[in-house]
Amino acid sequence: MTRSRFLSDILGTIFERRYSAMDASDKRPIEEMCRALLTSAGEVSGLKVASAILTRFSQMDSEQKQAFFHYLTEELDVDTELIEARARAYGETRTPDHLEQLTRASEPTRQELLRRLNQVPGATPRLVAMRLELLDLLDQHPEFGRTDLDFVHLFSSWFNRGFLVLRRIDWDTPATILEKIIQYEAVHAINDWNDLRRRIEPEDRHCFAYFHPVMPDEPLIFVEVALSKGVPGSVQDVLSEDREILTESQADTAVFYSISNCQRGLSGISFGNSLIKQVVEDLSRDLPHLKTFVTLSPVPGFGRWLEMRRSQQADEVAGEVLDMVMHAENTGERSALSEFSSELRAFAAHYLVNEKRPGGQPLDPVARFHLGNGALIQDIHAMADISDNGLRQSCGVMVNYLYDLARVEQNHEEFVDDQTVVRSRGVQALLRNGLPELKVRKAVND
Repeated sequence: MTRSRFLSDILGTIFERRYSAMDASDKRPIEEMCRALLTSAGEVSGLKVASAILTRFSQMDSEQKQAFFHYLTEELDVDTELIEARARAYGETRTPDHLEQLTRASEPTRQELLRRLNQVPGATPRLVAMRLELLDLLDQHPEFGRTDLDFVHLFSSWFNRGFLVLRRIDWDTPATILEKIIQYEAVHAINDWNDLRRRIEPEDRHCFAYFHPVMPDEPLIFVEVALSKGVPGSVQDVLSEDREILTESQADTAVFYSISNCQRGLSGISFGNSLIKQVVEDLSRDLPHLKTFVTLSPVPGFGRWLEMRRSQQADEVAGEVLDMVMHAENTGERSALSEFSSELRAFAAHYLVNEKRPGGQPLDPVARFHLGNGALIQDIHAMADISDNGLRQSCGVMVNYLYDLARVEQNHEEFVDDQTVVRSRGVQALLRNGLPELKVRKAVND
């Protein structure tokens, strides 16, 4: 498949948008250009000003960009007194006209500015890049979060699921996109082109990505899938160079072992839930012999939580486990970790099910994602990811979240309505056994 054929597949039902020439001739201050854009009635003149604003922003230094975001936040905010007046008027009359006036007053002016900027062909990825600059300033300037709310509001509409295109990534995908798959892989690093080929070329390996028509060269999110016999208990088994390659007809299980968001400028815009559900539906249709759909997921907050138990609750077992994990990471000797498999699984079950954020949802972000998607916690594996990153984040633990198509909607509703953490009988048995008690271990040499 050539690059042109790949992109035409994405853009087949809509017109192709091209970047307009950058207009650097407008020398007015950017704030003045913004005011001109907001008052412009002509389409041609508005596009010219909008293009000039985007070009000017791309040429600014960090201090100038900070001043621009300050302008958006403070000068283009809502008028609270006007909102109060319009709200009182609508409360008295309940007429459509007064509702429209209240709605207009409640929307920050910067939202309309961003909409007008987006009218420029090719503006959407430039606005995504602009938001990335904004995100990098939020810690230093939390007030800019008001402007970020407007980016999120607009991006949620512009990147609505209805606009996204799902495409399979294979060895015939254009090299520029394959390079980005290597770059954006966030869970299990892709070491080189040979490693990538092992993940996408064999018949029992699939990779799917969402694209947006205005960003056809940029995957938004992608998921890697392994077809297997039964449910694997470690990512080492999934990624092994010496594994047996199956035909699609031999597999009975689809394992989602890595999902990576690609555009940090779109953080907070949810793609993953619809991606997994669509891939499950597509695989179910195309490979009806597949009976089980599970993830093999990390537990990214688990190591921090165990450290908290050791430091704040003087949990000696947690400390013993962490010492062994650190020893394995520092020395490369992984085998001794198997002594702690039962303790790791028990701790992880407690962490996933019982440790909560304010509001009652699970503390672990990956658990929140999959449980909110309607999955259930099927099994917990120790020694499942013994890479340095896997030990550091998850103490080597990984989790199977099961997507049971017959129960997904019910599980989702129970989680949303009651924060119920749906789990298998096996995980429930781990919880009944309680947290592990201290056992005498042989000393670990540092």
